[in-house]
Amino acid sequence: MIKLIAIDLDGTLLNNEKQITPRTKLALQRAKEKGVKVVLCTGRPLLGMVHYLDELGLRDEGDFGITYNGGLVQKTNNGEILAQKTLTKHHIEELYQLSQALELPMNFIDLKQVYALPHPENRASLYGTVMKALPMVSVVMEEVPADIAVNKAVFCFDQVILDEAITRIPASLTEKYTIMKSRPFLLELLPQGVDKGQGIASLCKLLNIDANEVMTLGDEENDLAMIEFAGLGIAMGNATDEVKKAAQFVTKTNEEEGVAYAVEEFVLAGKTLENI
Repeated sequence: MIKLIAIDLDGTLLNNEKQITPRTKLALQRAKEKGVKVVLCTGRPLLGMVHYLDELGLRDEGDFGITYNGGLVQKTNNGEILAQKTLTKHHIEELYQLSQALELPMNFIDLKQVYALPHPENRASLYGTVMKALPMVSVVMEEVPADIAVNKAVFCFDQVILDEAITRIPASLTEKYTIMKSRPFLLELLPQGVDKGQGIASLCKLLNIDANEVMTLGDEENDLAMIEFAGLGIAMGNATDEVKKAAQFVTKTNEEEGVAYAVEEFVLAGKTLENI
C-alpha cells in the first residue's frame, strides 16, 4: 500500500508550460484525501514551489516538502526545517576554484538569496533564467560571511560547454560532493550524501513509513536516487534512458499527464505492477 508519493516538478508534475493540469490536481487531491502523503521533491527552494503547493492544497499541518535536491526537508505550512545538510564557506571556496579552472560561472544559494560570484569573461551565468523565487546579489568571496550555511552551488551555462567541462572535474571532488545535473544546462553541487533519495529517507523515518510504501516519479539524473529508493520508482515517458532503466515502471510523458495516470492506477485503483 502506497503511503507517500514523492514527485519531481519540471518534466514530471509540470507540463511544458509549467502548469499542473486539472486531471493531475484531482488525482493528487484524491490521494491526499485517502491519507497518502503527497510530497513535492525538487531542486528549488520552498519559495520556488509555494504557488504549486497552494494549487494542490499541500500547505496544511502535516504536509511536507523536500527541496534543494534532498538537502532540506521542511513543513510546507510554516517552513520549519526538519532535516538539513549544508556547505561551508570552505566548500564554496573550493568549488569556486573548480569553476574558475573549468571557465564556468558559479552561483550559490542559501535559504534567503542567490549569490553571484565574478565569472570568467563572456561566460555569465544563466541561473537567473531558472531561479526567480529568490533575489540575486553579486558578491566577491571576501564578502561572504565565514559562518555562512549554503544549501547548494550551481554551474549554469550552455549545455555543450558545460558537458565538456564536467568531464574535467577531478575524481577527488566527485567523491567529496554530490554532483549531478538537474537540467541539461544546470549542474548542481551539493553536500556529500545529499540527494532526493536521502531526503525522502529522512522524511520517511520521521513519519515511520517504509521505503516499500513509497512511490516516486521523476525524469532527470537528479531523480535517480529517489527512483532507486522507493518501493515503486516510476520514470516519466520523457525521462532519460538512465532513469527509465532504474525505474520499476514507465508512465506516460509529462505532456500526457503521466503523474495523474500513475496515481490513478497505483494509488487510487490500488493496482500493482503485476496487474496493470
